[in-house]
Amino acid sequence: MKRWYVFVALLIVLVVAFLVLRRMGGGQAAANLSEIQTVALGRGTLTATVGATGTVRANQSAVLTFGTAGTVEAVHGEVAEQVEAGQVLATLEETSLAAQVILARSDLVAANRALEELLKSDNARAQAQLAMAQAEKALKDANYRRSVQQRGRRAGSAVIEGAEANLKLAEEEIRLAEDAYNRAGTEIAQALALSNLSATRQKRDSVLRNLNWYTGEPSDIDQAILDGQVAVAEAQLADAQRAWERVKDGPNADDIEAAQARVTAAQATADLGLIKAPFAGILTAVEVKPGDRVSPGQVAFGLADLSRFLVDVQVTEVDVNQLAVGQPVTLSFDAVTDKEYHGEVAEIGLSGTVVQGVVNFKVTVGVLDADEQIRSGMTCAANIVVNQIENVLLVPNRAVRVRDGERVVYILRDGALQPTAITLGASSDLESQVMGGELKEGDLIALNPPIEFDQNGPPPFVQRR
Repeated sequence: MKRWYVFVALLIVLVVAFLVLRRMGGGQAAANLSEIQTVALGRGTLTATVGATGTVRANQSAVLTFGTAGTVEAVHGEVAEQVEAGQVLATLEETSLAAQVILARSDLVAANRALEELLKSDNARAQAQLAMAQAEKALKDANYRRSVQQRGRRAGSAVIEGAEANLKLAEEEIRLAEDAYNRAGTEIAQALALSNLSATRQKRDSVLRNLNWYTGEPSDIDQAILDGQVAVAEAQLADAQRAWERVKDGPNADDIEAAQARVTAAQATADLGLIKAPFAGILTAVEVKPGDRVSPGQVAFGLADLSRFLVDVQVTEVDVNQLAVGQPVTLSFDAVTDKEYHGEVAEIGLSGTVVQGVVNFKVTVGVLDADEQIRSGMTCAANIVVNQIENVLLVPNRAVRVRDGERVVYILRDGALQPTAITLGASSDLESQVMGGELKEGDLIALNPPIEFDQNGPPPFVQRR
């Protein structure tokens, strides 16, 4: 009986100890749950960005130098002054310039006059028309000369018959002259008869040559000459026709371009004695004063178009294909700590450069709301918005864990953490889109869940992010 009482007492002690230990364990678990940070799963807008850093530059900038040696006569501009495109900023004394620069003014006058005559005068058209008419006549004459000298075309039948009759008469005159010579008795009579005989023979020879020419044909050399004359006349006519085609409807475009080129060349040489602003902007530097002796290539002015600022950033090859011209960009500057600026992608480089083994592409961002606090050369951080999704379930990235090879989040339900598998879509630096899983809007997501949670006791390790 005594032994039975001892057994009951021992059983009571064990039950009390169990209850105490369980109470202590439950308190420790509750204490661990109280350290868990949670957030309700909700919907929102996911903005995916690509970050990069770069340097601010002006929309356009230039360093202006002298093109020739000389002495500075005048300087027209000060630092920070706004200038217009084409405005003269500095001139050199004319007497200090090289001879070809001075003479270029004369060349410019002549070139301008030639261009004006080409554009306004009708003389070239008239000359081309006359030359074409003369070439047509010359070709016609050459063809005629060649044609009339061919066999059967040198004379008509009447002319040939007349020539043959003249030949017979001439032969008869020779016979009579020979008889008179033979009958002459004195030396004087013989001399007169011989002279007459010689004259009649010359007349007969002339008549015979004419008849032979009328009935003959040109020699090979003569024919080659005739053909050559026709070919030359044809070529000259073709040249005249081309010249006419160029000017018949007004000055030829190529001729105008050539004349304009001569004007431009003369103008460029004449302008070596001065410096003009190539575009509108602000003078960022003035390096010369009147009286300075300068040489070719010497820096005179710095000019920048500050109407628009650009930021050149380097984007890695991994991210560059996500970019597109026109994408919005948020900009922050080390020198402007209390303000965020906005821009858009203006240009994406087509070829990359290797920097320390990493391929980067130059991306140009235009600043849309620049103010006086932004200066060329400042360092800038750019976040390019590559994707923006509206009204999607978003889970904080810090709440996502990997368990047994799959992504999970811990949900606080009925006072306990339950791991739930999820599928993620697009992500930003802070959040990810929930594409699948047994989650619903309003679930409490643990931001700092433990790696392993044991309901029967405290976790061996509590991970905090």
